[in-house]
Amino acid sequence: MSAPPELPDIVSRAFDVSRKAGYVSFCRNETGRLLAALAATRGGTLAEFGTGCGVGTAWLRSGVRNGARIVTAELDPRLATAAAEIFRDDDHVEVLEADWSTLHQRGPYSLIFLDSGDPGSVRVDAVVDLLEPGGIVVLDDFTPCEVWPPIAYGRVDTLREEWLTDDRFTAVEVMIAPDASAIIATRR
Repeated sequence: MSAPPELPDIVSRAFDVSRKAGYVSFCRNETGRLLAALAATRGGTLAEFGTGCGVGTAWLRSGVRNGARIVTAELDPRLATAAAEIFRDDDHVEVLEADWSTLHQRGPYSLIFLDSGDPGSVRVDAVVDLLEPGGIVVLDDFTPCEVWPPIAYGRVDTLREEWLTDDRFTAVEVMIAPDASAIIATRR
């Protein structure tokens, strides 16, 4: 284990809210620790596409320094309300009950966590102009792959291939657990 098993208080609260809401699709702790570490290096505004009940947002918040802010968008009104409750007294976090595309009006961002269920919405071309130069994108929920081109479910994983080869980014896939990897891409 690369980090202590204790969770930041804000993350524990987010897990409690998720359980009460019956929401089980949330950011893994390994991804969360990565998000917290990256958030600690950022200023300005950070964004998340797909808040769920706020676990990923909580991990980002646990790392935020230097007055950075987080804007996160969740389309499901029930989940957005649950997540907003976690951060109701936190001036650094804004939870929007909205489609992620509303975040286009609030950029550019220094870090974006893409946790969207719609692969088309997390394509490079949909995101590149939302980032400031040097801004970081984190995409999670990949299964590690040791071949090129990357294969997932018997097919070329075009989303992963696109992020790892786009000339506008310097990108790397990192294993966060034996069964999970994430892509970290920095805008050039």
